Amino acid sequence: MAIESVSRRQIQLKEWQHSFHLFVQNPLTVIGTILVIILLVAAAFPQLLTKHDPILPNYDAILEAPSRAHLFGTDEFGRDIFARVVYGARVSVQTAFLVLTIALLLGVPLGIIAGFMGGKIDETIMRITDVFLAIPGLILAMVISASLGPSLRNVMIALALVWWPSFCRVARGQAISIRESTYIEAARCLGVSRSRIMLTHVLPNSLSPIVVLATLDMGSVILTAAGLSFLGFGAQPPTPEWGVMVTTARSHLSDAWWYITFPGAAIFMTVMAFNLIGDGLRTIMDPRSRK
Repeated sequence: MAIESVSRRQIQLKEWQHSFHLFVQNPLTVIGTILVIILLVAAAFPQLLTKHDPILPNYDAILEAPSRAHLFGTDEFGRDIFARVVYGARVSVQTAFLVLTIALLLGVPLGIIAGFMGGKIDETIMRITDVFLAIPGLILAMVISASLGPSLRNVMIALALVWWPSFCRVARGQAISIRESTYIEAARCLGVSRSRIMLTHVLPNSLSPIVVLATLDMGSVILTAAGLSFLGFGAQPPTPEWGVMVTTARSHLSDAWWYITFPGAAIFMTVMAFNLIGDGLRTIMDPRSRK
């Protein structure tokens, strides 16, 4: 037993070393990881990066260009745009994390149950999924947000209802490919319950594509949430949210280029960073790249 345990640890260590090697070999993934780390630090500790208040007006510094005092300039209320972009990172990360958590908790269990059980259960779950997928995601999110009222919380609910079907489909596909495996048949022969098989065998072996999809969707959720806020369905002023900042900056395009540039750049860099990480994880978890 001790020899088998040591051998298993050595295999796991080699797998981790090979994964790290594949990660380092892809410079775009490394760049994306660095950008995401910066984003997470800004979201967790914004007060370490700026001393300016993101909401309190300063009428002595209205629409000032970027300078040492205000790195990204100021808005029409004299608020520091750098501070608002930094604090906006917290809003965006929290929104994406909560939306994807809810979507995963809804979609993954339903997908695994549908794929593993099959029959009428599978048919019922997938027809419900098809109803949600038949409607364009942004339109559905706008309808739900408009029905619930404009607020960041309602946007999170709307986006979670939009995002869960994609995770459901991926989990179902994985469950279908796993349920006929030899070790699943062995567990059935030993009398292991269906729920235990799904929890201890099907779910862990389905996580790789789900993790990749969730990483790629982080950027998409942030972009969609910013778009809904831009349209007036999401966060409302004076909340330091990137979509809100972009929509309020439209009336100052001619006299304050910095106002819309930096929030827009923050959205672009964040979406790009998560996409780069997602592509890198897809390569690392692809069995063909591990040979």
